[in-house]
Amino acid sequence: MTLEFVNAEKRIHDSLIFPSFNLTVNKGQVVAVYSSVNVREQLIHLLLGKTLLSHGEIRLDENPKQPNSAGFLFLHHGLYERLSIAEMLQFTKRLHSSKTSADDILRLVQLDGKRSVKINQLSFSEKKRVQLACLLIQDPAIFVLEEPDQNMDLESKRIFLSILQHLREAGKVVFILTGNLESAVTSADTVFQLDDNGLRSIQMKADEDEETADSTGTLASTQPVRFEKIPTKVNEKIVLFNPPEIDYIESNEGQTFLHIKGESFPCVFTLTELEERLLPFGFFRCHRSYIVNLQKVREVVTWTRNSYSLVLEDISKSTIPLSKSKMVELKEMLGLK
Repeated sequence: MTLEFVNAEKRIHDSLIFPSFNLTVNKGQVVAVYSSVNVREQLIHLLLGKTLLSHGEIRLDENPKQPNSAGFLFLHHGLYERLSIAEMLQFTKRLHSSKTSADDILRLVQLDGKRSVKINQLSFSEKKRVQLACLLIQDPAIFVLEEPDQNMDLESKRIFLSILQHLREAGKVVFILTGNLESAVTSADTVFQLDDNGLRSIQMKADEDEETADSTGTLASTQPVRFEKIPTKVNEKIVLFNPPEIDYIESNEGQTFLHIKGESFPCVFTLTELEERLLPFGFFRCHRSYIVNLQKVREVVTWTRNSYSLVLEDISKSTIPLSKSKMVELKEMLGLK
């Protein structure tokens, strides 16, 4: 079983939602696509067959012995809250003619001790685990998960990650759609970003200390390499961002953060180091605590004779300070008097 997007493109009237892209998710893989709400909803509608691609196709290479090809976990749970957990699972099992053991699923989501509890008495995170249990009992070959761990407590996130490992080992196809990059990186083996610029891979690697030895057993010397990407750390993984993706950079209490599409990511470099690395990419040290991507600046706002701000064209229309001395420098860069 595989899930495959072949030259997939979607337009609505004259608006491009995403340009043509190719992506294959094989069995035993967990792949996440990081995108806006609009792109995510369009992908879900396409997979449900509610809408059609403008160009290309979506292929499900089905196993004839497993007719339940795709199952969905939506952002909103849609559970019958007057039922108990056990009753909800039995209802789902009958609805999908499943042979999967409800007891096994309850143990997998670690709710076997609450099987008789009504769903309306559960916490939000427990309801999400019941929703996941209902999908598991369907036993589809392809799992499509929309924001699967959004607002979950830490215990439920841990359980969710263990379930993903179970699905890998069972040879399932897992396709995660999310607007939270940290969630994508934490959950998936491979992460892509999809927007109107197309599909591109987000590079990441495990944060492990690895040493390379030569044929004599001694450590091989490494040559200095100039990296254009900027590394950040998300849990135990390092994520590499292209400079143009960064909206601005902030230093707060000795820690540097990259701000990208409304999210912030810690970085090991200081502002001074980042200023030097990013200067060729159009970044500007606008304040002692801020570096801004000038390509993302929409407005320069004058509050008083000595107070200025930059308004960005990012998701949240961020406003960041511009010091008086940097205002003079910025005017010179822009050719203004």
